[in-house]
Amino acid sequence: MTRSRLRGLALHAALVLALLVFLFPFVWTIVMASNTTADIYRFPPKFTFGGHFGDNVRHVLDNVAFFQSMANTAIVAVSTTLLVLFFDSLAAFTFAKFRFPGRNALFVILLATMLLPAQLAAVPQFQTMAILGWVGSLKALIIPGAANAFGIFWMRQYFRNSIHDELVEAATLDGCGFFGTYWHVALPSARPALAFLGIFTFVGSWNDYMWPLIVLTDPDHVTLQVALSTLNRAHGVDYSMVMTGALLAMIPLVIVFAVFARQFIKGATEGAVRG
Repeated sequence: MTRSRLRGLALHAALVLALLVFLFPFVWTIVMASNTTADIYRFPPKFTFGGHFGDNVRHVLDNVAFFQSMANTAIVAVSTTLLVLFFDSLAAFTFAKFRFPGRNALFVILLATMLLPAQLAAVPQFQTMAILGWVGSLKALIIPGAANAFGIFWMRQYFRNSIHDELVEAATLDGCGFFGTYWHVALPSARPALAFLGIFTFVGSWNDYMWPLIVLTDPDHVTLQVALSTLNRAHGVDYSMVMTGALLAMIPLVIVFAVFARQFIKGATEGAVRG
């Protein structure tokens, strides 16, 4: 067997091992959701699928307002994603294609904000929401997440490398103003990058737990992650029910990724190559 063939086999073995490592938490979640908590505590543990998934789903629906909290989460995630796509791409296009005094300094300050932990901004952000009277409402989740430094940086790199300055100048000569150039020239060519940023933002907003737990005081407005966390407090260590809730919460994310997978991979690949 040649050295190149051995190297190929070793690479495939490493990829298969990595795939198994990444898949194990997902498979283990399904195993726990389809068994009882007593089965999970057995030794040796049970690694096969059980027949209690329907019972666990019914227990989850009986103990939390699952569909109400899912609707709240969908409103927040979709609204936040649309706002991020608009504001981040608009700011990124400005940084990438238009020269103005202090542009580089502003961009450096923007990048520096990525170094700050989110927990550091929780207190002043909560005070701001309290002054505005938004504590307890979904606006307190949507508006603060309407733009972020990572999205602006990501889109700026894409615009710099995919849209030539000559194209912007031609659009200007044809009568397009700033917003017209952004809307008719920049956005259509940036669909893969927007798809990547959109899925990235949607997943982050859907799975966010800390900020909704702090700012949502109305039980009718809690998001799915906060609602599922009450299963622990109400039922101790009923892992089967908790894992069933987590599995149900993942279904919309899987659907979104399946629909936009091609654009997501294309955007990530082009960003990695060009960035």
